[in-house]
Amino acid sequence: MAAQKGRDLLLKIDNGAGGFETVAGLRARSLSLNAETVDITHSESVGAWRELLAGAGIRRAALTGSGVFKDGASDERVRAQFFDATAPNWQVVIPDFGTVEGPFQITALDYAGRHDGELSFDLTLESAGALTFTAA
Repeated sequence: MAAQKGRDLLLKIDNGAGGFETVAGLRARSLSLNAETVDITHSESVGAWRELLAGAGIRRAALTGSGVFKDGASDERVRAQFFDATAPNWQVVIPDFGTVEGPFQITALDYAGRHDGELSFDLTLESAGALTFTAA
């Protein structure tokens, strides 16, 4: 994969009509995929090397983003998702790589602003179910 512009990584939310819409004007975002391991090492493990149980453990994804809302409707949509503690489907579009899609819940939503600047926000999403990956 060749170098890509960071702004091309998109965060989208289910629009309730069978599609997705881009959320706000994210200036920075990242997706972190993690998997816990299950250690099954025992006294007869070859050379005392650690052994892991394939396919076991918990997988999760966390997404963080910061930026400015494009309008009041986007702000309200994200804020409602936080206060309702729902987990709608979201999409993370990674250019020339693919799309990660599935339910995420907003676990942190921070607002900040200077007296001579725009209102900005930071948000954190945690996976709340099975995710799918579709290659580009």
